[in-house]
Amino acid sequence: MDLSELKNNHNTSYLAGELERLAREEAEVREMLAGDETLYELAAKELKTLQEEKERIEKQVQDILDKDKEAEEFPNEIVLEVRAGAGGDEASLFAWELAHMYEKFAEMEGWQWKTNYESKSDLNGYKEASFEIKGKDVYRKMRYEQGVHRVQRVPATEKNGRVHTSTASVAVLPIRKKVTFQINPADFEMEYSRSGGKGGQNVNKVETAVRIIHKPTGLDVRSTNERSQLANREKAMMILTAKLQQLEEEKEASKYAGERKNQIGTGDRSEKIRTYNFSQDRVTDHRIKKSWHNLPKILEGDIGGIISDIESGAVGDEDEE
Repeated sequence: MDLSELKNNHNTSYLAGELERLAREEAEVREMLAGDETLYELAAKELKTLQEEKERIEKQVQDILDKDKEAEEFPNEIVLEVRAGAGGDEASLFAWELAHMYEKFAEMEGWQWKTNYESKSDLNGYKEASFEIKGKDVYRKMRYEQGVHRVQRVPATEKNGRVHTSTASVAVLPIRKKVTFQINPADFEMEYSRSGGKGGQNVNKVETAVRIIHKPTGLDVRSTNERSQLANREKAMMILTAKLQQLEEEKEASKYAGERKNQIGTGDRSEKIRTYNFSQDRVTDHRIKKSWHNLPKILEGDIGGIISDIESGAVGDEDEE
């Protein structure tokens, strides 16, 4: 094990010190034995004890490193974004329903839910919105929600009873502790404005809302719901970093796309993953070709079974559209 790396990890730094102590004690015993061979039996017993203690500590270290690796792969913090797609007001209403569904699911899971930014339509739907979710297994459970969600129903404003098809996209951004790159300050522009939302008089009078534009990629990130400009700036930078990290991962993954056929979807935000059909009271996930019923309950956050089926890759027979 590389002791220098273990020392730099606050979870293993104490154990690294213990391993150094054991190495010193072992060296002292061997030195003592070299000077007096009559002590062989005593030294052998001492060396055996030291070796057993070393193996016990190394196992502890490995357990910690394995947990760190898992936490890095499946962090307990994400940013969830919903954005209205094709379908005008109906799409924005559907985007709001998706956000509501995930908020209710987060509540059931005991996760923390916080709004970063929301842009509403005239009918109080979401043109786009961003949320921060924290809790155990949040990325592990939510990672397959990324993609295009489609709704088929008769809108309340439709006079002829025609079924309309609208879409909304969902992005799931894991917030990782280790970031593999640094953002060049020259690559982004920052704008400030009044939040104009909840949070009291101060939020509306002071320019606390932050918008960051990453010039090389055109990515646009906003944070408006923190109490101060500094807090919104930090939040926006965190989200921008997560977006850029995801772009890098997608670029890397695309090199090996042919090897990913057995995986559920590509995770691409442009991929149509699910249809919510109101007239048939049915939700169909196109990746595993499986359907579930009771849409009202599902839209109130009862999606644990759907997520479990997708995680396990349980394949069904997709209903006809």
